[in-house]
Amino acid sequence: MWGAILALTGLLAIHASALADPAQSELSVGQMQNFTFFDAPKPMPEVSFIDSDGRELGLGDFRGKFVLVNLWATWCGPCRREMPSLDRLQARLSGSDFTVLALSQDRKGVAIVEKFLAQIGTWNLAIYVDSSARSARRLGAIGLPTTVLLDRQGQIIGRLIGSAEWDSDEAARLIKSVIQDSERQSAHARR
Repeated sequence: MWGAILALTGLLAIHASALADPAQSELSVGQMQNFTFFDAPKPMPEVSFIDSDGRELGLGDFRGKFVLVNLWATWCGPCRREMPSLDRLQARLSGSDFTVLALSQDRKGVAIVEKFLAQIGTWNLAIYVDSSARSARRLGAIGLPTTVLLDRQGQIIGRLIGSAEWDSDEAARLIKSVIQDSERQSAHARR
């Protein structure tokens, strides 16, 4: 069944990327071949979660920068394999314009996530947990891992279903290009 779902997802991604901006579809290559840009940004749904200190946060708390939201769980094999690449992406690109928000869907909470990330030597990602898994439903995830890219206003501009090598040159190029395009559009709008 998962094979059929993944095949359908791949076909949908190909169709959707054909509808997107040609410049953006040129970025969906290599490790990012399954990344789909939406024709228009989608409103961000209400999503809440906690951090490692137990503080309740939402996606709105990250407005003002691009955010790569990765929905994952410690029990998900592909998620476990891609987590180190997300950690390296965070180390490579994080700053005032960009961050990775790895949002665990583990029902057992922060402790199990902390233990797993420590075991694999992941030190650059902050810990965020939605033990209710409502975030996955609200962000339209049909499986894990699912990753969405939010713009500075918190709108969803694209998605990748499944795992990827997030520290690849293709991923870095995609993210840097999106940020640079946004900066060019902002500068043009100010003129």
